Parts: sequence; structure tokens; C-alpha cells
Amino acid sequence: MKISKAQSRSRIKNRIRRKLSGTADKPRLAVYRSNKAIYAQLIDDVSCVTIASASTRENSIAGKGNKSEQAKAVGNLLAEKAKSRKIANVVFDRGGYLYHGRVKALAEGAREGGLNF
Repeated sequence: MKISKAQSRSRIKNRIRRKLSGTADKPRLAVYRSNKAIYAQLIDDVSCVTIASASTRENSIAGKGNKSEQAKAVGNLLAEKAKSRKIANVVFDRGGYLYHGRVKALAEGAREGGLNF
């Protein structure tokens, strides 16, 4: 029986999440990618709280450049929000997506913004 693309991504995502966990000092940078937008969150898994979030649907980013450029801007914006909360180190959770294209652009933008992972 052949598994679907969504089932395959879910299996990869679960395998990644077994190994990663975010804390208040080193939160998890979770990425979700849809066809139109990309979303990123800093999550403290110990207390189950979202510390900061950013997406391409925010007014400062929406409609500026192509999808990869927007993803990079999301990474920069999230890094700025993390710095304002005195967070420098994160654990990167690519959410089952390949580290390529928009996911990679978001990670590079976050690194340029000052996050370490």
C-alpha cells in the first residue's frame, strides 16, 4: 500500500519532533509552509507557550518580492522579535519539509537577524 505525500510528511515530522524540544532559554523555531504563505513560531514546549510568531501575512511583508524573499523577511522579523525577548539560541524544526527553497530562506533570514541554531 502506497502512502500519500501528507502521510509521508507527517511521519518525517513526527520523527523530527521526537528528537527536538524547545525550552524557555532555547525555544523551538517551528516552520509551517502553505502554498501561499509561510509561518514561523518560537515555541516553549516545556510550558506549551508560543513566545513569538511571524508570517508572510503580516502587513510589513505581504506582497513584497517573491515567496523566497518573503520567507527570508519572515526569518528576519522573527529574529527581531526574539531579540526583543532576549532570545539568541533556538532549535530549528523544519516541520517535515525539506531544507530547501522557502524553508532554507527563512532559516537564513533568521540567522542574518541574529539567531543561532
